[in-house]
Amino acid sequence: MKVDWSKQVVLITGASSGIGRALAVELARRGASLGLLARRAEELLKTAKAVEEAGGRALVLTTDVRDARGVEAAARRVREQWGRIDLLVANSGVGVITPASTLRADEVADVISINAIGVANSVAAVLPDMLARRSGHLVAISSLAAYRGMPKSAAYSASKAAVTTFFESLRVDLRGTGVAVTVIHPGFIKTPMTAGRKGRLLFVLELDDATRRIVRALERRPRTFAFPWQLASLVRLLKLMPDAVYDRIGSSTSFRE
Repeated sequence: MKVDWSKQVVLITGASSGIGRALAVELARRGASLGLLARRAEELLKTAKAVEEAGGRALVLTTDVRDARGVEAAARRVREQWGRIDLLVANSGVGVITPASTLRADEVADVISINAIGVANSVAAVLPDMLARRSGHLVAISSLAAYRGMPKSAAYSASKAAVTTFFESLRVDLRGTGVAVTVIHPGFIKTPMTAGRKGRLLFVLELDDATRRIVRALERRPRTFAFPWQLASLVRLLKLMPDAVYDRIGSSTSFRE
């Protein structure tokens, strides 16, 4: 599907670094107008500067995705500025290591509230207007970690599984409304979230490469997009394995360390 990005208004959450910043800059190069939402004002301003240098237009929206009213107000500002939101990329997320031996309930709640509830707040802020216009695209950045409970990643895997099933339900409910729904499952990407890992990361991608793949998916509007195919295939295989076999493999894996 050919997309004229110069006519697209995009709201990206988690736009202050990593995938969110890279996507914003890449879409700016293609002419999009971008609402940039994140908690860290200083980093968000850096993203806005990079967007403008790339030829796009940026609107800085400093708020926490856990604040439903704040996200709703941010979406309203984008619509007031440019009239609508064509595309939501719900990207905000944290990847905290949560081994069972040191599990803390407050830490788990924090991960799930940012990664899952934050997505729900973002969708709720843009969906009514999309339905009224019978046009729009909802995109969530989930993870291949959503496919199974990954070692030392109870909170992260649970939060991403929640995002995936949440978007699947939305996709079914929104069929025929004009609003497309896509969930993206990246593997390992060189971002601040994966920096400093001691364990070997399988099929790790450079950020620029991953960004281009995601943008192509935004244009195609698939129901789901999992990449790279090598790791996606491996994770799908793990999902089909008997639990006893998976437990033995998972307990010997250390990519979260």
